[in-house]
Formats: sequence, structure tokens, C-alpha cells
Amino acid sequence: MSKVLYIKANSKLEGESRTFRVSDNFIENYQEFHPEDEIITLDLYKEGISLLSAEDISAVFGPKTDESRKHPILKYAYQFAAADKYVIAEPMWNLSIPAILKAYIDYICITGITFRYTAEGPVGLCQGKKAINITTRGGEYSQEPFSAYEMGDRYLRTIFAFLGITDFTTISADVLDVIGIDVEANVGKAMKDAHEKAKSF
Repeated sequence: MSKVLYIKANSKLEGESRTFRVSDNFIENYQEFHPEDEIITLDLYKEGISLLSAEDISAVFGPKTDESRKHPILKYAYQFAAADKYVIAEPMWNLSIPAILKAYIDYICITGITFRYTAEGPVGLCQGKKAINITTRGGEYSQEPFSAYEMGDRYLRTIFAFLGITDFTTISADVLDVIGIDVEANVGKAMKDAHEKAKSF
């Protein structure tokens, strides 16, 4: 049995997010194909993820003990490390990811929990795991010329590799805010892709 961490990063109300239409569809299909797996949903806005304070920084860089697992910040890193698979769902905002998702990344990139330093440099402690990023974008950022501006999926792919997770797949619904485009067709295409990828994830 695998433990799947479903990380949601969108402030829109339930039913209004095109991102969550695709990601929830992926999760529903995943559950159908992998009924034995455990899915933990982590809605970052409902969790109230915020920026790290000076006190938080002390805990992040300080020694880790058994009590660390109960710390309001460090508990997210332990939860992340305990998962086998990750589903991230977020819209593109200003060419990147929502700030709350970056704040969450700061919660989970903790030395001694998700990575460690060695004489040869940092080493990820989450090796052998896999992730899928589900994103929606207003324009066409999956190919040139605007793919060079895309920094959200690229950042997540890089930071997950830093933690040791190199099996990283992306599902994107693009061109959703261009006048004259069949938005529902593009969302439907992404949902079909999600259905297929849920089989082997």
C-alpha cells in the first residue's frame, strides 16, 4: 500500500477552480485504479500555511528530537517524508506558483528530515518516490516561445529533485484565458490525460 499526499494550492472556493477539476478527477481515477492506497489531502489554504517567522527558522535549522514531529512547522516535513507519492495541484500565478505553495516548500525542505548535507553537498532523503504536478495556465506555456517564461512547474520539478524525487510528471491545462479559445475542450483534454496517468502513477 502506498501513501499519497495530495497538496492543493488554490484560494478559489470549491467548485470554482479549474485546477481542482483536473486534480480531483485525477484523484478519483487514482482511487479507482489503486483502491488499497491511502490518500491524504492537504489544502494549504485550509491549513493556514504562512511565512516562516524568526522563531520558526530556529526550529528549522535547530536539532531534531522526538518532539519535533509535533512542531507546527516541522510536522509538515515529517508528513512529506512519510509519503510515497505526491500530487500537487496549483494554477500558474504570475509565471510561477502561488506564494502559499512556496511557503509550504519552505516548511518541508528541512535538513535531517527531507534532505541532508554531506561532504559532497546536499543529498535528498526522499529517493525512490514519485510526484505529479497538475497545473492550469492562462496562456500557452508548454511550448515556445512562452515556455521560457514558465517558472512554476520548472521550480517544483527542480526542488523535488533536490529532495531526491526525480520521477516527476506534469499535467497541464493551457490556454484557458485567451478569448475565442474553447476552454472546456482544453480542460477536458487535461482531464483525459489525468485519467490515463492515474493508471500507472
